[in-house]
Amino acid sequence: MRSTTLVAALCSAGLLLVACSQSTTGATGRGGPDPTQLSRFYEQKLSWGPCADFATSESDRPTFSDPKFDCARLEVPLDYAAPDGPTAQLAILRQRATGQRIGSLLVNPGGPGSSGASAAASLSGRIGQGQLSQRFDLVGFDPRGVGASTPTIDCLDDAEWEAERADLDVDPSPAGVEQTESENRQYAQRCAQRSGGDPVLANVGTRDVVRDVDILRAALGDQKLSYLGYSYGTRIGSAYAEAFPQNVRALVLDGALDPTQTTADRTVKQNAGFQQAFDAYAADCAKRPDCPLGTDPAKATAAFQALTRPLIDAPVRAENGTRTLSYPDAVTGTIQALYLSQLWPALSRGLSLLASGDGTILLRLADLYNGRGADGHYGNDIEAFVVISCVDEERITDRAQQADLIRRANEAAPFRDDGRGVVAALDPCAFWPVPPTSQPHVPQVQGLPPTLIISTTGDPATPYQAGVDLAKALNGSLLTYEGTQHTVALQGVPCVDDAVTKYLIDGTLPPPGTVCRAS
Repeated sequence: MRSTTLVAALCSAGLLLVACSQSTTGATGRGGPDPTQLSRFYEQKLSWGPCADFATSESDRPTFSDPKFDCARLEVPLDYAAPDGPTAQLAILRQRATGQRIGSLLVNPGGPGSSGASAAASLSGRIGQGQLSQRFDLVGFDPRGVGASTPTIDCLDDAEWEAERADLDVDPSPAGVEQTESENRQYAQRCAQRSGGDPVLANVGTRDVVRDVDILRAALGDQKLSYLGYSYGTRIGSAYAEAFPQNVRALVLDGALDPTQTTADRTVKQNAGFQQAFDAYAADCAKRPDCPLGTDPAKATAAFQALTRPLIDAPVRAENGTRTLSYPDAVTGTIQALYLSQLWPALSRGLSLLASGDGTILLRLADLYNGRGADGHYGNDIEAFVVISCVDEERITDRAQQADLIRRANEAAPFRDDGRGVVAALDPCAFWPVPPTSQPHVPQVQGLPPTLIISTTGDPATPYQAGVDLAKALNGSLLTYEGTQHTVALQGVPCVDDAVTKYLIDGTLPPPGTVCRAS
């Protein structure tokens, strides 16, 4: 789950409204087709081959060339209300099970907008030759519009991305608001023009992704779905559980979203989560005499503001003078480091370097967040985040409500407050050409088998309570991890990894109230 400087109010996303169906071949929903009309999609045979051409980033190319992976494309209706119309092609990556196969384990890393194919390839390296790789085909997919799937969401070219990152949008005057809204209106128009028009934008939300997942389940030959979803991927998982509870074998949902929260409330809570992570970082940093924020954690927010706010008027050089660090990038780079405590040393080095007039490390952290490769090319992760959020989320079209949300978010996370006042400009979603396809609600999941929800006490992006609430909504089992990071499953914490492995293989859930800690 991302928090982007492009759209201040899109710090997180809510669960969609998905029509329930008792059919094992697809939900009908919103006046959609009878399941028999989808038979050609459910009965398709995947044509597997090398993965090299499926890589969409410089970093994925060597990994995808490994012969242990094979890839295919899954065909799905672009619009489920018109299954005989245009189609979308989803990129699928697989690593076959090496032992007695249970089935496929489908993985989604979140975002929205992140590549599931890339996530599965990365996860393969973490689980090695363990029990999960022996018993499951590890499968990742790029959701519609994302990564190597087509049609692909596209809003900005590389040059426009660089300009966007340098754009401050800190002028709260009527003229400043008008300028920001003009830019956001143009952004919405570009997304529509470059992504395939309104029909694509109208059908990239989670409502449609869960239908794709069920077709993928069938195409993989699995009677029931085994699924591991991180962050926004928990929304896909819980929405699938509501649409197709009879088709679920096992669900692991890590870094949960509360499906009943409004967009505004979740945004404020996420900002509070990042402030909590910032405070934890500051307390750890203060133990060291060379901490760039000083040795008093209570003064760390003010020290951070003193370091970063001058960038609004005077960006600093980076990368030996070939680039510059803007104020938005300094904040974004910091947020990237707050996702994982292992990045705190890099953040300290970056802030120390900034104090000496060099923004290189913070810029590289911001590059990581924004999906910019070393070759200067941007992936479409953030663009997909915005587009999908605009059809998944409630929209704010009243400037007074927008101003109140931004004020509350700044109060919740003062480290990222620019100090220039609230810019009450409507975000791109207010100008979106198609309506949203979801709303907050309590999932109806009758017949769902036991599920495993993991929540981390110091998770900045998806705060702990959201996991508690999702577990209650799904009548699932909650596993608590005490730590400061965003998601934890299969990331080297034995207590968590053992619980996940046992549950996925034989359905054994950890005892109620289980709490895991770093070893």
